[in-house]
Amino acid sequence: MSWPVMKSFHSPQRSGRTRLPHGAVTFPQLRDSRIRLSEISLSLFFSGSAKRCIGRLLEERRFDVAHLHIYYGQITASVIGVLKAAQVPLVQTLHEYKIVCPTSHLRAGDRICKACHGTDFWQAVLHRCNRGSIARSALSAVESYIARGLGSLSKIDHFIAVSHFQRRKVIELGSPQDKISTVHNFIDASQYAPGTGRGSYILYFGRLERMKGVFTLLEAMKALPGSSLYIVGKGNDEADVRAFIGRHAMKNVTMLGFKRGDELKNLVRGAICTVCPSEWYETFGLTIVESFALGRPVICTDMGGMPEIVDDGVDGFVIQRGNSAMLADKLDWMMLNADKAVEMGMRGRVKVEREFSAERHYDRITDVYRRVGVNV
Repeated sequence: MSWPVMKSFHSPQRSGRTRLPHGAVTFPQLRDSRIRLSEISLSLFFSGSAKRCIGRLLEERRFDVAHLHIYYGQITASVIGVLKAAQVPLVQTLHEYKIVCPTSHLRAGDRICKACHGTDFWQAVLHRCNRGSIARSALSAVESYIARGLGSLSKIDHFIAVSHFQRRKVIELGSPQDKISTVHNFIDASQYAPGTGRGSYILYFGRLERMKGVFTLLEAMKALPGSSLYIVGKGNDEADVRAFIGRHAMKNVTMLGFKRGDELKNLVRGAICTVCPSEWYETFGLTIVESFALGRPVICTDMGGMPEIVDDGVDGFVIQRGNSAMLADKLDWMMLNADKAVEMGMRGRVKVEREFSAERHYDRITDVYRRVGVNV
């Protein structure tokens, strides 16, 4: 980019102090996301250190736009006011539903929840939305109220939703529709050589959590003892997944642990299809786009932004969430029609190159920057 952009306001990914350009300013030390209740401090809600760091950075140079991502919990909304005071336009990409939900996912336990209605964050305490804990839920609610007071909604000039569904949902829960545009995520397809041969197994890769539909997938596989499922990933419910497999003696399911890079790409290429059986409002579904880039069709549920990516019957199937019988039927179809599955996957690859490329993403992002007054 040829204009000065303060991007991206993700929290630091490593512990310690991360040096910014010019070596003059350092971000605050990363806080462990698994912090114990006894370790809670004011800095969870307001980071004076982050505010000072950004202030010093703004003294060094002028920025045309600040593009925020996941700043809460670490950098916190403390930086919003100092950026606004410096008259830097603020754009934020929404990666979940944090601006309308204290725990980000519009879930309470195992069910969809919209009780807060985008403003009544105290509802999170009643429903124990954070790990079933009243105390943790109260902290989430307080953090949301403080962030809202610091301008997490009112002072952001424009929001970017990563799917039309996400945009509609946050507007439904009180966010101003004229301040939110949709810019889908993208992938560099040149880094993903598609597989062209017939696959030999079904693949799930992602977090091992109940809301991702893993147990519905396992129920479906119980009806398909002659088909093989590989599960790639780790997560909070990993032990329960292993217990389920053992309890039902599922010899057709293999857990491979966490994989990445070429090893993961090769696993996707070797699959007949991949599965995204999620049972929460997925904001987008990047694993779907990755599967398409590698030439593999996808079976996903009708949740969140995923149906915006998968064309039912064209490059995959869209099924009803939590419907293990329907999922088993579509998985069986893929196994019995491996050649057609290859064709579906290649249609997905063409779609990625056409609709989810870096070039398309860049054009849409710059359109948003123009809307907040940046001369692009």
